[in-house]
Amino acid sequence: MNNQNFKAYLAYIAVCVIWGTTYLAIKIGVTDLPPFLFAGLRWITAGTILIGYLFLRGYKFPVKDDLIHLFIVGISLLGFGNGFVVIAEQWLPSGLTSLLITTIPIWVVIIEMLLPNSPKINFLVILGIIIGTSGVVLIFWNDLDKIFNSDYFLGILSMFGAVVVWVIGSLWSKYKKVSVKPLMGATFQMLFAGVLQVILGSLLGEWSVFHFTQDSFYAFAYLVLIGSLFGYTSFIYAIAHLPVSFVSTYTYVNPIIALYLGWLVLNEEVNIILFAATALILGGVVIVKMGHERIKTKNKIAQANR
Repeated sequence: MNNQNFKAYLAYIAVCVIWGTTYLAIKIGVTDLPPFLFAGLRWITAGTILIGYLFLRGYKFPVKDDLIHLFIVGISLLGFGNGFVVIAEQWLPSGLTSLLITTIPIWVVIIEMLLPNSPKINFLVILGIIIGTSGVVLIFWNDLDKIFNSDYFLGILSMFGAVVVWVIGSLWSKYKKVSVKPLMGATFQMLFAGVLQVILGSLLGEWSVFHFTQDSFYAFAYLVLIGSLFGYTSFIYAIAHLPVSFVSTYTYVNPIIALYLGWLVLNEEVNIILFAATALILGGVVIVKMGHERIKTKNKIAQANR
């Protein structure tokens, strides 16, 4: 293994661990701070630091068409997607929110099936959807007694909103490509999302209750420096030097880290049903991705034989 590959694997491990810890940091932050300002100031701070760095390095700034694309993706994935996650964590355990976010690849496939000229699916994709969805059903069945609790219901509703807008942003990003470097693209997405969230927080009167405590400040600083700056740069370095299919497996590790830390630090409930649901959801996502890989391979063979 050469030095570059070694660094790439270290970057991959960093992404697996760091992005699994962000759910705990968000949970700690929203215990004391209002959600939109907490999230928005995080993205603006991280985005401002990154854009200064990229400017000094002479990176090419996006053109108008790219900015429009980055705006749509930024407000979808980070603005509303991450925003709803932060809102949900006011009421839901951090481990549960991370697990529900893991189902996004399954919902992307389901929504994509409803679109005109949707890509073909195979038995593995269908099987993965069924298994992954079963895991989600198991979570809600386990927590059926909490559904009528208004806080829990609002948390689940927020997570549903997060998944929907994340799917929209993911599909838009899939079919609309940009010509900017990945880190530059991520930086503008952070800035667009942050501005939107700060505006929403201001309209909702969050400034009147925005006061840092020691814990919330540490959580905020961690999310800016480690979760955003180090996390995103590690991810982009890993993607540049390792197969995308391998790097994307970080999504299987994140919820395990989040569940463990939620239990260890915040005494969040972890039981056998939650473990079973985790296995079903992660297994479903893996099978869906395996199905897509088979479809891609089949299409490549078909094109080569033309």
